[in-house]
Amino acid sequence: MKDPYLLHMFNPTKNVSPFDVNMAYEAQFDGVIPYSEVALDDIHALTQDTIFSRGKKGVKRTGIFIGGREFGLAIDMLNRANTAMVPPFEVSVFADPSGAITTAAALMACIEVELKKKGEEGFNGKRIDIIGGTGPVGVCAGILAANCGAEVYLTSRRGTKVATEYASEYNARFGVDMYGADSSTDDKIMEFLTKSNIVIGAAKAGIQVLSKKQLDQASNLLVAADVNAVPPLGIEGVGVHDMGVELPDTPKKAVGLGALAVGDIKYKVHFTMFEMMKNTDTPLYLDHEAAFKVAREFAAKL
Repeated sequence: MKDPYLLHMFNPTKNVSPFDVNMAYEAQFDGVIPYSEVALDDIHALTQDTIFSRGKKGVKRTGIFIGGREFGLAIDMLNRANTAMVPPFEVSVFADPSGAITTAAALMACIEVELKKKGEEGFNGKRIDIIGGTGPVGVCAGILAANCGAEVYLTSRRGTKVATEYASEYNARFGVDMYGADSSTDDKIMEFLTKSNIVIGAAKAGIQVLSKKQLDQASNLLVAADVNAVPPLGIEGVGVHDMGVELPDTPKKAVGLGALAVGDIKYKVHFTMFEMMKNTDTPLYLDHEAAFKVAREFAAKL
């Protein structure tokens, strides 16, 4: 095949995600080349091997995707790839470890829309508690929300100390203010849930983090969002296809966002980011902020 569109997938874990490979072919890359167990120190050499092998015209038909499981590491790899470019030998780079960036972007864009439907201005001044907040989706969602003026708490079943350590690490790296909270027991959850304006279930799949009884006591809750599509529901009462469905027994008639409803926006964002890589004349560095911008465009149409 002459002049193919090639996507090199740099992955720090043993396996490259089949989801990402499928999405790349859906976006009609002609060749998708996976690399596993890639270390941060490997990125510079791999990037320069990528850019110098196709000539000035060929680099426009070449991209790099960064996967893995860790949000922070993926951003580090994206930045390392950026510094390895030698214009005009430069290609677009897209980071999305475990789909966390596009999921978090879609999630926060959908929540923002639902807040505005309730007459709120958005995230500014709202308290957000992210249960399972130390995972990649939770961390990324927290950073996006904090940048929009929210008071963000990353919660952990391992207690406040662990959650605070995660929050402090990402605060220092991304210039935001997030806090840690304890979600190890129902009593600990209720300590913050009565203060929450927005609660997000971002724990591991197949774990219920909130019951309907707990939600019905959330006196300040406006939105409950769940990213778990695997039974049991992460947040009881929020269906996987719900998009702004009222939770009638909550004090402020909060609305629910389900995993597959958010996932529909995530899919569109993921696909669009690949399309952007293929169609740009200027190399792009697609991170969480870029994904959030695209997600807001799709969410605005809901």
